[in-house]
Amino acid sequence: MLTNPVVVSVLVLTVLSLCRVHVIFALIISAIVAGITANLSITDTVNTMIGGMGGQAQTALSYVLLGIFAAMIAHSGITTILINKLLAMKKKSKILLLFMFAGIACLSGTLIPVHIAFIPILVPPLLLFFNYLKMDRRAMACALTFGLKTPYIVIPAGYGIIFHGIITSEMNANGMKIAQSQIPLAMLIPAIGMIVGLIIAIFISYRKPRSYGEDDPMAAFAEVSAASEGDKRKLYLKDYITLASIVIALATQLMAGSLVLGALAGIIVMFAGRIATLGEGELLVQDGVKLMGAIAFVMLIASGYATILKETGAITALVEAVDSIVGGSKLVAAIVLLLIGLLVTMGIGTSFGTVPILAAVFVPLCMLIGFSPLATAALLGTAGALGDAGSPASDSTLGPTSGLNADGKHDHIWDTCVPTFIHYNIPLFVFGVIAALVL
Repeated sequence: MLTNPVVVSVLVLTVLSLCRVHVIFALIISAIVAGITANLSITDTVNTMIGGMGGQAQTALSYVLLGIFAAMIAHSGITTILINKLLAMKKKSKILLLFMFAGIACLSGTLIPVHIAFIPILVPPLLLFFNYLKMDRRAMACALTFGLKTPYIVIPAGYGIIFHGIITSEMNANGMKIAQSQIPLAMLIPAIGMIVGLIIAIFISYRKPRSYGEDDPMAAFAEVSAASEGDKRKLYLKDYITLASIVIALATQLMAGSLVLGALAGIIVMFAGRIATLGEGELLVQDGVKLMGAIAFVMLIASGYATILKETGAITALVEAVDSIVGGSKLVAAIVLLLIGLLVTMGIGTSFGTVPILAAVFVPLCMLIGFSPLATAALLGTAGALGDAGSPASDSTLGPTSGLNADGKHDHIWDTCVPTFIHYNIPLFVFGVIAALVL
């Protein structure tokens, strides 16, 4: 197992990332290592990677369009109302703020379809406020990742519908019948693990004050707070149009089942309502691409990397090696299967793309060992979700970094990936094993 291309390439990706190599270069090098380990030539490896990048084309386009939509929302000025409300809080509590952003992140994947695009809009203007509170940004990274990840695991709305649908269809396709309505029950225990991780991060790990090098953060915050006093205003017509565009974007996404069409509908409403003129469109598109373009490109490369792992049969070989290890033990099987899920998702960076890869070999093996459909769904869903937090290529980590590193004082690997890996993958792993054994 130690020479398997999945294991070798993910270890390379982890080491390169911890050495602060940019995620794009780390992914490309890891993909080449996977190909070479699987006895492919460098040329074949690169061609396979490029050919597989189209697997995430829709996701990448969705992110770019959501970035443009988010830039238009910021341009409308409606976000200043929320920011001013936060700055005017009488009781300036770090704990309250962290839970508030965790809640906003939860909404971004369920009710308001902007996903991670809200982070580079709301977070950078509040960094001075965070510094004033002496907040450890690692706690905020954990709060944001919690909100981006937990809802799709357990809540059957927004991204959760998509994730649960993938688990259901893949299990049914591989011979184990289950209804989509059963998936939230199967994923409830792993989701509790996520809550435990959030509580530990906020109240224990990153509770202590942390300074980010300002000479006088109180004076800097006072200046920003005073400036915001002059910006206070009520809702205008353009704000209602902006809110309407968000509702229309959500409705379109739900009816059409497409983030691309949802974001496009919101953009059209913003232009039609003159929130942004056609003349301003070019600059807003550039701003939107800046917000989300890099993340979209990382997702494309991650898709190419995933294609190499699939076409070489490395994942299948890794899972098949499990059969000789577990010896019929449900506990050992659950642990080994989740470890494989962690390895695969860490490399690919997407829970949604991991489930179909794993299901073809997970489901027959679970049937052989005697796991129930609910337990199998819990294992498959948890194996897919493991590694999403902590992966350098995951939108659940790239998103928080895009906002928290606006002033260059927050490292993607050490301040986002490592904290979220520790606080979510460990409890998710433990609670996933429990779910597999009790369901």
